[in-house]
Amino acid sequence: MALSYNARGFLLLVAAASLLAASEARTLVVGGSEGWRYGFNYTDWAFQNSPFYIKDQLVFKYENDSGYSVYQLPNLWSYIKCDFSKAKLLASETQGTGEGFKVELTEWRPSYFASGGKDVKNCKDGLMKLFAVPLPRWN
Repeated sequence: MALSYNARGFLLLVAAASLLAASEARTLVVGGSEGWRYGFNYTDWAFQNSPFYIKDQLVFKYENDSGYSVYQLPNLWSYIKCDFSKAKLLASETQGTGEGFKVELTEWRPSYFASGGKDVKNCKDGLMKLFAVPLPRWN
């Protein structure tokens, strides 16, 4: 059965809108309404919000007195072990309030994030870690 011209036009419009949506950068609050907190499963959150794309922004929101922070870990091994010895501090305990701390995904490579530092309890016991592998945008 052949599609009418109207149906073909509608399908073309839907396809074009899908491509445009995929080409626009997103801003995502890590953890959604839960924010960046102890005990939340960020692996599940990342899975539900993927795929990530280059130029997407991740926003880490947390309270000043929470003891949370945002580090970028250098590799998968550091991520798995919650090893902060070569990690880069991106946001201190006071930078997650208000609009939160924004990280733009700028490269086509895995980015590993965790809360911790000297006390790795947030990362190891509290599941406060996630990774994102942004895909290139085709626009």
